[in-house]
Amino acid sequence: MAASLIDIKKRIKSTQKTSQITNAMHMVSASKLARAEQKVRKYQIYANKIREIVTHIAGQQLSIIEEKGQNLNREQLIDFHDLLIERKVERTGYLIISTDKGLAGSYNSSIFKSTRLMIQQDHESTEEYTIISIGETLAHDLQKHDIPVEHIVPDLSDQPSFEDVRGLVSLIIEYYRNGKFDELYVCYNHHINAISSEFRAEKMLPLSDLDTDETKQRAVEYAFEPTKEDILEVLLPQYAESLIYGAIIDAKASEHASRMTAMKSATDNAQDLIKRLSLEQNRIRQGAITQELTEIVSDVSALE
Repeated sequence: MAASLIDIKKRIKSTQKTSQITNAMHMVSASKLARAEQKVRKYQIYANKIREIVTHIAGQQLSIIEEKGQNLNREQLIDFHDLLIERKVERTGYLIISTDKGLAGSYNSSIFKSTRLMIQQDHESTEEYTIISIGETLAHDLQKHDIPVEHIVPDLSDQPSFEDVRGLVSLIIEYYRNGKFDELYVCYNHHINAISSEFRAEKMLPLSDLDTDETKQRAVEYAFEPTKEDILEVLLPQYAESLIYGAIIDAKASEHASRMTAMKSATDNAQDLIKRLSLEQNRIRQGAITQELTEIVSDVSALE
């Protein structure tokens, strides 16, 4: 019985230390989540403005592309405002955003399952797609299931700036413009709130979601210098880059929320275990005291 009490005391002490660690990690993740959400809100202001400008300029250019596109071959289409037009899809690109850091609950596993299922349903051969993975762990999981990964970005910062991902984003734009793939989907967990997220596979390239009719209804006029075409050549890549970067920081917010929730759950479970162990400790102590009293009463009775 004494040994049992010692073991329980050790477990209580160990669980208390674990609870302190997980609670500290919960608070750190909550702080990171607040920063990530603030970055997402600031990004939305920029994204909405550049979308408005690009949509305004692209309105007339899209009609030109539609007219000329019928007479252009695939090589010419890639060179003619390639980020705007839709060409025949011979190969699909996927940017999959995950994390190399653990203690985030089912964050990585849910992305892996959803991505794998999507690829299996949409493709019959590995020649039909190209995968770029943010996160080595997920990339290795895909490779174990015979899903090839073209490029891996390990250990992305918890609060990535655009400079942190500029090389990756430039590589993706280059792949698209060189015809390595004909459309790009970004796969990630979209952050809804602190306890909820959802898997998304958003089409980022070509930029076919520009609502030019909505922009035309706004009585907004811009002065262009030098020309619309020259400005569009600069803005289109920037807009595409901003979409990809927006998905990355959105995914990071979801990651921090998932880790915060996982650490809160771990802390609560540790506290529950401490309560159960404390009750068991008290029960054993009470049993020991009752036994000692019984022995004392028996000894006194024997003396009488």
